[in-house]
Amino acid sequence: MYVIFFLIWVIFNGQFTLEIAAFGLVISGVMYWFICRFLDYKPRNDLILCKRFFLMLHYLFVLAKEILKANVTVFKMIYSAKYHFEPAVIHFTTTLNSTFARVLLANSITLTPGTITVSLKDNEYVVHCLDKDLAQGIDSSIFVKLLERIENVK
Repeated sequence: MYVIFFLIWVIFNGQFTLEIAAFGLVISGVMYWFICRFLDYKPRNDLILCKRFFLMLHYLFVLAKEILKANVTVFKMIYSAKYHFEPAVIHFTTTLNSTFARVLLANSITLTPGTITVSLKDNEYVVHCLDKDLAQGIDSSIFVKLLERIENVK
């Protein structure tokens, strides 16, 4: 958080000089001390945020890769004259605890071509799939595993 305060200080100043940097370090330190002292913020939270940041970055790369793979799969399905679609609506539950993780999973499913999250209530998902083959393993997908890892960071 200290680094974020300092970066915001530098960005808002619009230039970087030794005086601005020194004053920014002091101001950032005072602000960091204030939030730790009066807003019940703990320096341990910074470590958790760093770990989650890198896991979220990994999640975004996996999401991009899965979107590309699904695009190719759906493209092949659509342009194959022999393929007959069997749409499916599936119901599944997850063990994700936070609302953030549940909504991120629902949005990731919707962003992936061939699937749309129809409903999310508590931990229960309803997903429409373009074909029943796309529904296989959706409840234990890489998205669920990564989000569980992100939630378990302590």
